[in-house]
Amino acid sequence: MKISLARVLAWLVVYGALALLPLTLAVAFDRPDPRSFLVELGVMLGLLGLGVLAMQLVISGRHPWFAGAVGQDNMLQFHRQMGIFAWLLVLAHPLTLFIADPNFLAYLNPRADLLRAASLIFVLLATTFLVASSLWRVAMKLQYEWWRAIHGALSVVVVSGGFVHAWLVNNYTADMATKLSVGALVGLSLLLLVDSRFLRPWRLKRAPWQVVETSQEAGDATRLVLEAQNHKGMIFKPGQWAWITLGDTPFSLQQHPFSIDSEANNPRRLEFTAKHAGDFTRSLPDVKAGTKAWLEGPYGVFWFEPSSGRRAVFVAGGIGITPMMSMLRSCRATGCKQSLLLLYANESVDDIIFKEELDSLSKDLALKVVHVIRKPPEDWDGESGLIDADLLNKYLPDDDGKIDYFVCGPPPMMNQVESSLRERGVRLQHLYSERFDLV
Repeated sequence: MKISLARVLAWLVVYGALALLPLTLAVAFDRPDPRSFLVELGVMLGLLGLGVLAMQLVISGRHPWFAGAVGQDNMLQFHRQMGIFAWLLVLAHPLTLFIADPNFLAYLNPRADLLRAASLIFVLLATTFLVASSLWRVAMKLQYEWWRAIHGALSVVVVSGGFVHAWLVNNYTADMATKLSVGALVGLSLLLLVDSRFLRPWRLKRAPWQVVETSQEAGDATRLVLEAQNHKGMIFKPGQWAWITLGDTPFSLQQHPFSIDSEANNPRRLEFTAKHAGDFTRSLPDVKAGTKAWLEGPYGVFWFEPSSGRRAVFVAGGIGITPMMSMLRSCRATGCKQSLLLLYANESVDDIIFKEELDSLSKDLALKVVHVIRKPPEDWDGESGLIDADLLNKYLPDDDGKIDYFVCGPPPMMNQVESSLRERGVRLQHLYSERFDLV
């Protein structure tokens, strides 16, 4: 499946309608007498903030029925941006009211109403911490697993606290029908979070995997080979990815996303290659054969269909080669004949992952592989530097609308390549990219 503008617009309409539901429900029943414009604006900002916060629980839950139109990786990037927007709404809500009428400062007074004041103050502080810890987790030296646990717990409390605050203010929510309707909406979002964090791992227990092989690869990376244990495995498209949990139980905070780099015609045996870039990936060399594993997926719309007959240009940087290896391996397995071009950038020759296999693939397929080394040795006779517009112009054929372009790697490289491809006239519906910055 590929992303189309129509699907994205339809998804945004659905998202917007759901995010606006608390506000819509609040004004649909027995409305109170109108007050000044600023007061009403402040109230509407608060109700919108509650809707966006509730939707954060939905779009972060990795529900295929909700992410299918735009891709799970894009969904999580959207989740991050909407988190900032929700925080701004949460801040703007009381500030607007305080400006409109200083008497609203009494809402912060615990002597007037302890529960109301506590819920408001906590939502403000907790939302601020959620956003700050998501944007600057590494700088705060907050381990991913702990961040994930805190993020999930605080999200539940923030959304619940926002609803409690709206309930206790008792203005637009004075009518019982409004209370119950908004409560049902918030409750549904909380149930979806429970499903993703607890019921889904329970379902994964019926489909265990086992690590059958590990090896150390070039570029400071580890390769894991997993086999399905007494089930049919995972059917996926070349280029998709999955969340991996290693250990005796799927109920673990240590869950990480990796591209599947094996060919797609063997769903019971999957391969993953991960660069040692964090605490979890640096521990992968210690993983032993026989270790239990649990896979959630597949996810992503960054995939190539070998049987389509369309030509393809792959632009990869570093570990961004992994989804493209699945594409190329699947092409070899199906015997596709179309012309393929791979531009593969690395820091040094020693960092090239899959070098020997890429040489073999270039002989088995109509594939041209161009290695681009930023710091080449003196005897290097290939391309050096970065993948820029000049290098793309040197190797890319004229676009005739029958070529698909796939870009994956470090964000600066992807930004440069995407801009250059657009300048060359490549249409957006033929340009696919994956920014693997999910956590």
